[in-house]
Amino acid sequence: MPRVKLIHTGGTLGMVRRDGSWEPRTGELAGLLAGLPELRDPLLPEWEFYEFDELLDSSNVGPPEWREIAATIHRRSADCDGFVVIHGTDTLAYTASALSFMLEGLDRPVVVTGSQLPLVHPRTDARENLVTSMMIAASSRIPEVCVYFNGRLLRGNRATKTDTSGFIAFDSPNCPPLGS
Repeated sequence: MPRVKLIHTGGTLGMVRRDGSWEPRTGELAGLLAGLPELRDPLLPEWEFYEFDELLDSSNVGPPEWREIAATIHRRSADCDGFVVIHGTDTLAYTASALSFMLEGLDRPVVVTGSQLPLVHPRTDARENLVTSMMIAASSRIPEVCVYFNGRLLRGNRATKTDTSGFIAFDSPNCPPLGS
């Protein structure tokens, strides 16, 4: 059975409500994922969870953080078939593009995803984005860095954020999607 490594860097997907507002909290997402029945479905790959010690605010992610994400993937590439990088949406497209060059030659999928609403929100897009990203990462058919968001798989170095609040938040205007 394929194995996928989930790498939680931060972002809306893993936020929880505290004192009336949403915030990222280290240690919360692992427990939420363990309780999701869809992640125990036999159609999904085996998965392991890794979380950065300090969750990143994606509005501040740049080259030092890209190096940290790429190094994490390299260190863990021997024991899994693919990766899902859970990331905030503000700089998700920039990270995916940078990783596509930093991980050139990696022979397995790296799918960067996030959500517009937290996993625990009733109308969340997080479940579908996460589950489908895991299935893509478990497949060896697309061994490159991609962005998966709202039913569309985009080449990592061709994706751009086009909407800050809608579920169709990413597009690839000059390159057709890899899949939908």
